[in-house]
Amino acid sequence: MKRSFKLAAAMIAVAGTLAAASLPAAAAEEQFIPLLAYRTGSFAPLGIPWADGKMDYLKLVNERDGGINGVKIVYEECETAYATDRGVECYERLKDKSGGASGFDTQSTGITFAVTDKAIVDGVSIETVGYGLSQAANGAVFKWNFPLLGTYWTAADVMIQDIAKKLGGEDKLKGKKIALVYHDSPYGKEPIALLQERAKANGFELLLYPVTAPGVQQKSTWLQIRQNKPDFLLLWSAGIMTPTAIREAQAVGYPRDKMYGIWWASSENDVQDLGQVAKGYNGITIHNSADHGKVHDELKKYVYDKGQGTDTNGKYVGTIAHTRGMMISMLQVEAIRAAQEKYGKGKHMTREQVQWGFENLNLTKERLEELGFAELMRPVKTSCSNHMGDDWARIIQWNGAKFDIVSDWYQSDKKYVDPLVKDLAAKYASEKKITPRTCEGS
Repeated sequence: MKRSFKLAAAMIAVAGTLAAASLPAAAAEEQFIPLLAYRTGSFAPLGIPWADGKMDYLKLVNERDGGINGVKIVYEECETAYATDRGVECYERLKDKSGGASGFDTQSTGITFAVTDKAIVDGVSIETVGYGLSQAANGAVFKWNFPLLGTYWTAADVMIQDIAKKLGGEDKLKGKKIALVYHDSPYGKEPIALLQERAKANGFELLLYPVTAPGVQQKSTWLQIRQNKPDFLLLWSAGIMTPTAIREAQAVGYPRDKMYGIWWASSENDVQDLGQVAKGYNGITIHNSADHGKVHDELKKYVYDKGQGTDTNGKYVGTIAHTRGMMISMLQVEAIRAAQEKYGKGKHMTREQVQWGFENLNLTKERLEELGFAELMRPVKTSCSNHMGDDWARIIQWNGAKFDIVSDWYQSDKKYVDPLVKDLAAKYASEKKITPRTCEGS
């Protein structure tokens, strides 16, 4: 009896030791990144290359580098069709998978709104490159949100700067009419606060034209535009709403070179079927995502030449939306890498540790060259107080066959953007009873 008891106890002890040993080992070998996507629905023309780019870069890191310092990236795509409820379902299902999600790129401003409060409780980062809550640039209030590289406020401000430059100076904005045609959703409404501040400061009239989703019925909107004759027009659309708007502009005789599309309305898939109809149409890029870099060559060598590319038809690689998808995943990977530098190379990073990584990104020119993104981005650095980093952008223009880069670098004017970030972040903190963190140097 004693012998049997001792044998059983020994077996239990060995099993426990093996289990304890196997769990950290498995965790150390993998890092989970969920991939929310919309390959279906009215935004699919944008969502497909965007999703392909995100997945392709993770494949590249695994194939070229063997993972992040030896830690293999595992991922799972979840289809949202750009629907907020489906996005929340994806978030809930994936947040605790495979040792915990390293962070969510929601690919939707509406989904970002819906999961921001959840992320505070769950302790998981929400990475929104070029979209989401613009006031989330304030890291003291929004610990878990990272609107990296730019927000809709910074994009709108850069558009106004470019218009002012074409007119001959900001003083020439006075008395002009600038229209915003926008998707009637949280996404489309985001730039309004900044444009209202700019209109007050610069003396132009802001005309607002909401368009009901999915955006295929715009005739009444463009009849109003023909009547009111705005001097310039900003387009906050995505998917099928974009080519519809450009066709309607042609129908009422509105010049395309007076139109500016937000970066989600400024990819090849938005205009290539329109050809000369869209000639002159302006767009804005996140950093310089309309260019090509070494990362594209490496993607071909390590992923596509091996038949492992996500875009099986080779239709999207090198396009603006696909490149932006790669940029998003690169930032996620580099946040994990930054966390490893502090908490241990070659180890699985917890969600709290990844948050630290997002908050301490420092992508220098030299590092971007190593990563193959030197032509696509300028250096980016984040901090506790600054969760956006550096919001560089350029203007591109469709020449009938391709987009040309037609401006130098822009950054948003902080005197218009920063007060909005401060005020609306403080309002959010008050409503949610959040005590802002004390950030060194802020």
